[in-house]
Amino acid sequence: EVQFVESGGGLVQAGGSLRLSCAASGFIMHDYTIGWFRQAPGKEREGVSCIRSTDGSTYYSDAVKGRFTISRDSAKNPVYLQMNSLKPEDTAVYYCAAFGIPCPSLMATTPAGYSYWGQGTQVTVSS
Repeated sequence: EVQFVESGGGLVQAGGSLRLSCAASGFIMHDYTIGWFRQAPGKEREGVSCIRSTDGSTYYSDAVKGRFTISRDSAKNPVYLQMNSLKPEDTAVYYCAAFGIPCPSLMATTPAGYSYWGQGTQVTVSS
């Protein structure tokens, strides 16, 4: 069974930092993309960042560019999303997802591009 588990969410003051982790099990794919999405109450799920397994290519949405960094040490390690200079508008449930699509690409920024999802982790940024 393929599973993705996010962790690292929590409550932080504006300007603070958090590091989210996305750990996979049972997932065997050579060329794939891990994406991070977020969904705030009453809003659609939006793409935040992605990283491609083969060459480490990355993408960041304009809303997080310069503040968030996606990374992984190796194919068997979790994917991390380092979030710095957090703002109240970053408050959302953050999800990681995976599928065999290239990053960056239009499909990599949309939920429809992914088949495997984690359960999400709550990030709350207080002002």
